[in-house]
Amino acid sequence: MSGHSKWATIKHKKGAEDAKRGQKFTKLIKEISVAAKDGADPDSNAKLRTAILKAKAENMPKDNIEKAIKKGSGEMGGGDYYELVYEGYAPGGIAIIVDTLTDNKNRTAADVRSTLTKLGGSLGATGSVSYMFETKGVISFDGDRYEEEKVFEAALELGAEDVLNEDGTIIVYTSPADFAKVMEGLGNAGFETLGGGIERVPNQKTALDEEKAKKVLNIIDRLEELDDVQNVYSNLDMSGLDLDEE
Repeated sequence: MSGHSKWATIKHKKGAEDAKRGQKFTKLIKEISVAAKDGADPDSNAKLRTAILKAKAENMPKDNIEKAIKKGSGEMGGGDYYELVYEGYAPGGIAIIVDTLTDNKNRTAADVRSTLTKLGGSLGATGSVSYMFETKGVISFDGDRYEEEKVFEAALELGAEDVLNEDGTIIVYTSPADFAKVMEGLGNAGFETLGGGIERVPNQKTALDEEKAKKVLNIIDRLEELDDVQNVYSNLDMSGLDLDEE
């Protein structure tokens, strides 16, 4: 399977991601709060359980997680958020999917459209590119720290669908339903993750030259900076491109 992972591909933004830690926590808190509306018990709420695991993988403090659950379940005051998905294109015909959580639909639509068009992309209709992606659980590990074969054996025993080494990062793919079980199991087996979550994985990737690839990554970065945007996915093939100095 041709896979994709933010943790594996956008390595040139490591320093910037560290600087955006506060923004990342804000997005995770929003995700937990929305999930907690369906119940505050992660054992009976798979969506909440997944959101908590994702937050723990980012080393979010326990107090932040508990406050987010209380806010979403109604114990603390909080606004209503809508889950909206936008589809479009980046330069070179690259497919883009933007997952958002917003309390203002008009603002979010305008921000996403403006960001895409100003940087050479375009917003598409619902269904225009989503058929190019599958929803998968994605868990990443440092390939320099762990042997791929050991991760492979442990992951498959827990029910993972596939394990690949992508540019030195070991990526474990699962069905959405098995994500929490596999991620927890690998953690209990002593494997510390670089990150994990439910992602949209492209069925096939599209390769571009370095100049166009940088334009696509710039669009992804700018979209991720928007407060209402939770995740951005694309079918850009990063293999063979040296963008570490970007």
